[in-house]
Amino acid sequence: MSEWWTYRPEHFLLFSSRVYWRLFELYNQAWWPWQWLFLLMGAGLLAMMARPRVWSGRAVSLSLMALWLFVAWAFLWRRYATINWAAEYVAYAFVAQAVLLCWLGVFRDRVVFAPLADKRFWLGASLFLYALLAHPLTTLLFDRPLIVAEVFGMTPDPLAIGTLGITAAMSGGVARWLAPIPGAWCLVSGLTLDTLAEPCAWIPWLALCWALAAFWIGRKAKSASA
Repeated sequence: MSEWWTYRPEHFLLFSSRVYWRLFELYNQAWWPWQWLFLLMGAGLLAMMARPRVWSGRAVSLSLMALWLFVAWAFLWRRYATINWAAEYVAYAFVAQAVLLCWLGVFRDRVVFAPLADKRFWLGASLFLYALLAHPLTTLLFDRPLIVAEVFGMTPDPLAIGTLGITAAMSGGVARWLAPIPGAWCLVSGLTLDTLAEPCAWIPWLALCWALAAFWIGRKAKSASA
């Protein structure tokens, strides 16, 4: 039997890079043209963040809850689990995120966004904008066709990055409950892409660092005003 220390992360992968991106191609083909609806939904979330009303926190939380449940079912359970047995267990974490959003944002109404003048809001909003508009186009930067684009609300990476952006733009302490699962997914996704030797592996890691910087700035500003 080979020594356990001789194994590397790629020895545990059950799929190749080609199979991984083929998964997104088939997924996008199956759901076309619903991608446009998810992009419009993301634009609505941004509008509610920028011009909040008394019901905005609940509406954003409810929308995000639905998106996390959708990705758990449509992508992780029905698609990703066919090439990666661990995806089924990850789906439970996505469901847990939906439950947190429902409890804290819908029932307890604790989601409140920072004012537009706050640096933390702009850092969070810019990260969300990246997830919504720029992330699907990064596929072109790495010589992959647009058919394999990862769309916000439909696939895990832009949903996790976008959720980190939204939580970073929140005021109060609710973000510490809503950020860990999206942050953990960014770590796992970056590791998976790095193991596949994909040049885009740094993107989810950088997004997590961006969100952490926003949280730190917000906490520093709060301490200074206290």
